[in-house]
Amino acid sequence: MIKTAEDVWASCLRFIKDNITPVGYKTWFEPIVPVKLEGGALTIQVPSKFFFEFLEENYVKIMRSALVRELGKDARLLYDVRLENSYSSKVPQTVKIPSSNRAPMKAQNVTFPAKNISREVKNPFIIPGLQKVKVESNLNPNYCFENFMEGESNRLGRSAGMAVANKPGGTSFNPLMIYGGVGLGKTHLAHAIGVQVKDKYPDKTVLYVSTEKFIQQYGDAVLKNNNRNDFLHFYQMIDVLIVDDIQFLSGKTKTQDAFFQIFNELHQNGKQVILTSDKAPVDMQDIEQRLLSRFKWGLSAELQAPDYETRIHILKNRLYRDGVEVPDDVIEFIAKHIKTNVRELEGVVTSLIAQSAFNKKEFSLSLAKTIVDKFVKNTKKEVSVDYIQKVVSKYFEIDLATLQSKTRKRHIVQARQLAMYFSKKLTKSSLASIGAQIGKRDHATVLHACKTVDNLAATDKNFKTYVEEISKKLSF
Repeated sequence: MIKTAEDVWASCLRFIKDNITPVGYKTWFEPIVPVKLEGGALTIQVPSKFFFEFLEENYVKIMRSALVRELGKDARLLYDVRLENSYSSKVPQTVKIPSSNRAPMKAQNVTFPAKNISREVKNPFIIPGLQKVKVESNLNPNYCFENFMEGESNRLGRSAGMAVANKPGGTSFNPLMIYGGVGLGKTHLAHAIGVQVKDKYPDKTVLYVSTEKFIQQYGDAVLKNNNRNDFLHFYQMIDVLIVDDIQFLSGKTKTQDAFFQIFNELHQNGKQVILTSDKAPVDMQDIEQRLLSRFKWGLSAELQAPDYETRIHILKNRLYRDGVEVPDDVIEFIAKHIKTNVRELEGVVTSLIAQSAFNKKEFSLSLAKTIVDKFVKNTKKEVSVDYIQKVVSKYFEIDLATLQSKTRKRHIVQARQLAMYFSKKLTKSSLASIGAQIGKRDHATVLHACKTVDNLAATDKNFKTYVEEISKKLSF
C-alpha cells in the first residue's frame, strides 16, 4: 500500500496527541494541512511564519519522533508557510522552509565545589561538598554539520570534526586545532562538533567560549572575587571544551598559565579540547612555548577559501534553508565573483533577498551584478602584521630580516616604526603582540614608535609622504 501525505500525517497526529496537552494539540496541530509526501520528506502547510517558528521552538522533537516512526530515520519535515499580507491573487502565496529538526540547547548539570553547604546530604552516593550547577553550552544549534558544506578546502577539518564528535576525547585529535582566515567556517565547525556531541552523548557537558570571554572571566575571578581555584576547577570539570580565537591569548601571560593548567587537567582525564585560530600554532606570536607544544599534540586542520563547486553548494544550501528559489545563472554569477570566504557569500545572499523583498524586484542577473559590485567595492581585506611588514620592507627596499633586526640605522628604524604604526592602526593585535612579531620588541617600544610616526608626519614632509604612500598600498 502506497502511503500518502494525509496517511502519514494522520498517524503522526495520533502519536503527537498522546504526548502533549489537549490545548496544545488543538491550538498548534489541528490547523496544519499535509501537502506532499516525496520520498522521505513530508511537507506540511502552516498558517504563518510565527506559527512555523513556534512549532520549531517548542514541538520539533515530538514531530521528529512521530515522523521517524512513520518514515524511518532519514525522514525530513518541510514547511509551506503561508505569507501574510499577500497582495497578488486569491491563491495564498507560500514559502518553503525545511525543519531544523532540533530544539535550542538546554542547560547542563555539572558538578562544582560549594564553599558553604548547609543542607543535609541524605544520599550516601552524593559526595559532600559538591553541588550541581547549571551550565549553558553556548552552542548555536543552527551551526550543525548538515549546514556545513564539505569541499576540498575543508574536508580534513570536517572529517576530523566528525571523528571527534563521535568519540570525544577518544581519538588522537586532541586537541583539535581548526585554523584559517576570516569567514571560512571555523566557528561554525566548532559549534557543529559541540552540537553533535550533545546529540550523541546528552550527559556530556559541552562548553563553547570565546577567548575574549575567557580572559574577562579570569580577570573577574582573580581581581574581583579572589577565587582563581574555583575558576580553574569549573573549567576542569567540562567534558568538551571549545575555545574560539585562541590567538587572542597572545601577551596574556597569567591567563595563558591558567589555560595551561586547565588544558593539562582535561587532556590527562581524556576530555576533549577544540580550539580555533586565525593562524597555525607555528605562526602564533607571544604565546608560551609549553602551550604551543600542547596545541601541536593533536591535529591542526586548516580551512581554506572554498573552491567554485563548494561555493555553489553553499549558496544553494543557504537559499534552500531560507525557502527561496533563485535561478541557476544568478547563483553561478555570485559563486564566480565572491571567492574570498563563506561569510561574504552569505552576505550577498542576504542582500539579494532583502533587495528583492523590499523593492519588489525579481531575482535576476542584473540585480545580482548590482549587489556583487557594491559588495566587492565596500569589502576591505583584513590585513595582518606579517603583510604590513612585507609591504613596508618592499617600499624601503630592505628584506624582512633587516626590518626586524637590532640595527639603529635611521632609515631602517623609521621603516620599523612605520610597520608598528600601521599594525596598531589596521589590525586588532595588542601592542605586545605587534612588538613580538616585529623583532621581539616590547609594547613600550611599539607605543613609542606610534608617537614618533605621528610627530614626524606632522613636521617632516618627506616622512609624511612615506606615511601617505604606504597607506595607499595597504588600502584595498
